[in-house]
Amino acid sequence: MNKSSLALAVALAAIAHQAGAAGFIEDSKATIGLRNFYINQDTRNADAQTQEEWGQGFIFNYTSGYTEGTVGVGVDAVGLLGVKLDSGKGRHNNANSAKYSGTVFPTDGDGKAVDDFSSLGLTGKVRISKTEARLGTLQPKLPVVTFNDGRLLPQTFEGGQITSNEISNLTLIGGQLEHSKGRSSSSSESLSIAGGNGSSTSYKNGQFSNTFYYGGADYKIGKDLLVQYYYGNLEDFYKQHFLGLTHNWAIGPGVLKSDLRYFLSDSDGKNSSVAGRAEGYRSSGYWAAGAADPHRYEVDNRTWSGLFTYTLGGHALSAGYQQVSGDSAFPFLNQGDGATAYLITDRQIGKFLSAGERTWLAEYGYDFASIGAPGLKATVTYLSGDNINATGSDQKEWERDFRLDYTLQSGALKGLGFSWRNASLRGNTTAADQDENRLIVSYSLPLL
Repeated sequence: MNKSSLALAVALAAIAHQAGAAGFIEDSKATIGLRNFYINQDTRNADAQTQEEWGQGFIFNYTSGYTEGTVGVGVDAVGLLGVKLDSGKGRHNNANSAKYSGTVFPTDGDGKAVDDFSSLGLTGKVRISKTEARLGTLQPKLPVVTFNDGRLLPQTFEGGQITSNEISNLTLIGGQLEHSKGRSSSSSESLSIAGGNGSSTSYKNGQFSNTFYYGGADYKIGKDLLVQYYYGNLEDFYKQHFLGLTHNWAIGPGVLKSDLRYFLSDSDGKNSSVAGRAEGYRSSGYWAAGAADPHRYEVDNRTWSGLFTYTLGGHALSAGYQQVSGDSAFPFLNQGDGATAYLITDRQIGKFLSAGERTWLAEYGYDFASIGAPGLKATVTYLSGDNINATGSDQKEWERDFRLDYTLQSGALKGLGFSWRNASLRGNTTAADQDENRLIVSYSLPLL
């Protein structure tokens, strides 16, 4: 039993001892989320098959209250089950070991999608005043680590986190992660980044770490300005600093939201040495000197961006720009099985985070509640990236996304949601051109 499992067992034992205390049961909440998910990925310019999978997901969430007293304890749980509805071997498209799974489901020994997959995560929690400590299954949503929820079931992490709100308008967060359970997996894996996770060759050839430290602060200056600083460190791979600012400014009849982000990322541990990188502790990127460059595969990245959104009535118009500098691509926790980067350019298909890449973004969204159709929303996004560092000449890519959402506002099925997401990615990079459609039907049932 590892240290985290032992500590969690002790915490749950203490919770069980006090489970009958007032507050623990009375403040408990439980829901089961139903997600019917279909995806079709059509690769246009590579020797690859169309990926098409359809499944039904069940997401059980339980959140307890806290026992009474100076020190309150509680427990949360998340249960995940994915059931295959349709996914033939030809459309699961996982013919080799270079991928963890297909688009939605894990792969069995014959290269086919499994019939179902599931997992259970428990989290012990302790609260003192306005400070909370959590140990076990986590789903952080922070600038330096963000869980992915873009498929049938969400990604989870294992570790511990402390959140404090003792000082007015200031939130302090710190923690350590050890493992991740992918969005299409039932097993926990150690942590890595693109270039080091082995997904381009073989999963078994990758290098991983069991230590990711993170911490930071959110400080609200008035009701319209938020300033952030965060730090993340994946042992033997990279160290990362983040500065962020979001501001809302009432201009005329509408509101302008500004979202500014800056990341500074450098190498750590084995990634800092030639010998360590030779072992596989590598980053993806571009090094002009090729194999002769002593810093080849070393993390070296600075990424900054600005996204500005003006909202007026049901209209929301956005414009943004992102610049990636340095020899490596933007580093983030990425085990090779689907992950999220906290970038304004992380969209339905692409992420636009290659070394040297400059990306322009434009987006328009409309909420039809303004014309008497509440629950109906539409968004169209266009991204254009160029100056991607590559051998021979710089490369470029573009992506167009369209999203249509509708949620029932009344009746017996109030809250039932429908979503259609369509995207196209084109370019002259090593990534394949793709057209993709997702159809999602979701509903949440309260149990407590």
